[in-house]
Amino acid sequence: MSESRVALITGGGTGIGAAVARQLLDAGYRVAVTGRGEERLRAFAEELGRPAELLTITGDTAVHDDVRSAVDTTLKAFGRLDTVVANAGFATHDTVAEGDPAGWTDMVLTNVLGPALLIRASIDALKETRGRIVLVGSVAGFVHGPGNLYGATKWAVTGLAENTRRQVTEWGVGVTLIAPGRTETPFWDSYGSLPPGHLLTPGQIADSIVWAMRQPAGVDVNTVVVRPVGQPV
Repeated sequence: MSESRVALITGGGTGIGAAVARQLLDAGYRVAVTGRGEERLRAFAEELGRPAELLTITGDTAVHDDVRSAVDTTLKAFGRLDTVVANAGFATHDTVAEGDPAGWTDMVLTNVLGPALLIRASIDALKETRGRIVLVGSVAGFVHGPGNLYGATKWAVTGLAENTRRQVTEWGVGVTLIAPGRTETPFWDSYGSLPPGHLLTPGQIADSIVWAMRQPAGVDVNTVVVRPVGQPV
């Protein structure tokens, strides 16, 4: 098994996932990124100069076979797996009392089922490396918002992180929940505009993720909430 560490990032072609991939590649990791859009992944690889240390995998994070295949493909290509980052997710930006249910199933499956499937598919490999699970949650998973179904999915991710930690810690696997505040990413595309006020950058959230990943052996950073200064809730 090569000593160079390996990370698998879902939703890794843009936004926070792409920023994490860049930082890890710069740090000497080998990195696999997944996404639904083959063209977007291809463009990301081209942007980075198609490094041999980058693997792009097309698939849906809410489909068990796709997630299992992504893990298997990463292991076959790189021989090990040290970290998984469950980053894929999106919001319908509506409410339970007035929103359109047509988009809710996909959001709930992507935001809640997706991270669970990634944990299930990767845990055996992570046991071998005593690796780390990173779940990208949200400040919305800690505060209540009127009618906010997206927030409810992130409350689920908050719970999933701690429930997972309580099971996998005995195997030497760490779990980190990163909960970003308002961040300038494609998350806001379907909203129609960026929210007012100061926003974090994907790179700033990636800083926190990579910091948690690179803690000394035996240190398990579990929950990191990162807001831009000025965000009141």
